[in-house]
Amino acid sequence: MKLVIVESPTKAKTITKFLSKDFQVESSFGHIRDLPKSKIGIDVEHGFEPHYIIPVKSKKVATSLKKLAAKAEGVILATDEDREGEAIAWHLSKVLDLPGDPERIVFHEITEEALKESLKKPRTINMDLVDAQQARRILDRLVGYELSPFLWKKIFRGLSAGRVQSVALRLIVEREEEIRKFKPEGYWLLDAVLKDKSAKEEFRAFLYKVDGKPVQKPGIKDKADMDEIVSRLEKAKFEISDASSKEYRRNPLPPFTTSTMQQEANRRLRFSAKQTMMLAQRLYENGFITYMRTDSLNLSAESITAGRKFIKEEFGEKYLLDSPRFFKNKSKLAQEAHEAIRPTNPLLHPDKIKLEDAKESKLYDLIWRRFIASQMPQAVFDTKSLEISADKYIFKSNGIALKFDGFQRVWSQEFEEKTLPDIEVGKEVSLVKLEPTEHFTEPPARYNEASLIKTLETYGIGRPSTYAPIISVIQTRNYVIKNKDRRFEPTETGELVNKVLVENFPEIMDIQFTVKMEEGLDGVAEGKENWRKLIGDFYEPFSKELKEKYESVKKEETLAPQMTDEKCDKCGRPMVIKVGRFGKFLACSGFPECKNTKSIVKPSEKFGPCPKCGEGEIRLKKTKKGRIFYGCSRYPDCDWSSWKKPGTASEEEE
Repeated sequence: MKLVIVESPTKAKTITKFLSKDFQVESSFGHIRDLPKSKIGIDVEHGFEPHYIIPVKSKKVATSLKKLAAKAEGVILATDEDREGEAIAWHLSKVLDLPGDPERIVFHEITEEALKESLKKPRTINMDLVDAQQARRILDRLVGYELSPFLWKKIFRGLSAGRVQSVALRLIVEREEEIRKFKPEGYWLLDAVLKDKSAKEEFRAFLYKVDGKPVQKPGIKDKADMDEIVSRLEKAKFEISDASSKEYRRNPLPPFTTSTMQQEANRRLRFSAKQTMMLAQRLYENGFITYMRTDSLNLSAESITAGRKFIKEEFGEKYLLDSPRFFKNKSKLAQEAHEAIRPTNPLLHPDKIKLEDAKESKLYDLIWRRFIASQMPQAVFDTKSLEISADKYIFKSNGIALKFDGFQRVWSQEFEEKTLPDIEVGKEVSLVKLEPTEHFTEPPARYNEASLIKTLETYGIGRPSTYAPIISVIQTRNYVIKNKDRRFEPTETGELVNKVLVENFPEIMDIQFTVKMEEGLDGVAEGKENWRKLIGDFYEPFSKELKEKYESVKKEETLAPQMTDEKCDKCGRPMVIKVGRFGKFLACSGFPECKNTKSIVKPSEKFGPCPKCGEGEIRLKKTKKGRIFYGCSRYPDCDWSSWKKPGTASEEEE
């Protein structure tokens, strides 16, 4: 009997269904070896050699797998096909002391056909991929372990820094700084409600040109100018000066990559990147979708054939393309050997599968629809445009109507249908009313998960397997929180950490430097770069700079305790404002004799008397993870709390 080892119990259970009794499938439960938590675990003096250990939680699994491997006729390593999976396979080969080059199989989907095909073509462990994973792990460990103590000395203990996460934090902080510096400017837009005299049909048009020149964006800045325009137009004759119509075609989007799946799941389903990847992992391991960590847009011929069969049978010939549609990867770093994320069986409509988790069903539905839509015809629209002259002004009105839904039959992309009357050029129309409206310029929007992932991908920061962890880590560390609009705002701690890192280590925090490191790691994966040299070129100047900075480090002035008029309710001494991991808080000036602390609450954050004790006030508070809740000011003497805002039935969002 041969032993097949995968990294997850669910994957093992699915694979077992497709193999004969000549195979035994077991799980390693993820990484079976890792760097130690208690020390850096890297010998920087000898080629950055990592010192791996078997964590306590993995020792029982390792012992069991060793016994099974010793009895087996052979061992097949069937972990995931990316760098992380390749590294898990390599670690297993070392822990189990497998002789020679152990058999390694990979597959894009967990189906019987894919599994049996991979067993016919086993390969050896790809050490280039292993080295790329090791290099990333070592780089991140070096930055984390050596930079974090600098933050402790500069700010306070408990803080940590990450090579890529810190750059993501910088993007969020700099966006917040743009918003603070932004000064809104007022401007005016003008709409005219017009009517075709014969048909008595009203339609709306916007001011498009003045004296033959397009109105400068964002609009008319001076109210006096707008008043003059309105005054002249009230006396003017309106007539159609131009009319045009044409057909507009909209192409379907490509099937999902990891980043586009995370973005769309966030927009449409409000799933976080971490949640999306967890659900996708389950769908993959249960055999419903292809591998979920990919930046490729490739599709197998078999999947396209099955998709086209479904389209023809379900929707008819007019929804079937003459030939399959293929998509080209824009990124030169995309892994062409991989496939896009798609259903393993395109004929399996979302309504035909029963999943215990409703969120899994929603994500499968999204993936299935995106794939099927990618092989359907364009959506066709009829568009119409009218230009209306009045005095020296030209108004414009655009109309659009759906002619053929095409791919939108399964993948809806919203548009606002607007019909316009058929009016000949030169015909006069009546002015019903003029509607001048004042607007104000708006600052750039804060990042949400979708836009942050898109920005990281655009810059080339991170890879399919890292987007979700990047976003998760900066929230867990309380460097950023999500506001009620589910957009990221930096915390006081996050801004302080970013300030210290940017001022002291501008290269590490530089976006282009981070992109260059990512490209270097890709070079290692492709066998073009030596991983030890890549790390050495980074570490030598970094460690030298860190040593110089560390020796001259001083505490940030912003951390000096600020005296307040509030008295400690335990000893009567003045309270001071301090800064901790979760932001500013009140602490007794008598510390360490008196360790009383309180959260800082603004007057606007009081919501009336406590309904439980009647003595305290309801105040806005935050959990350690930054989630908002409401609690009594007399805590811990009174433990009343609620997620709901007092006086409302709605729960406050994260």
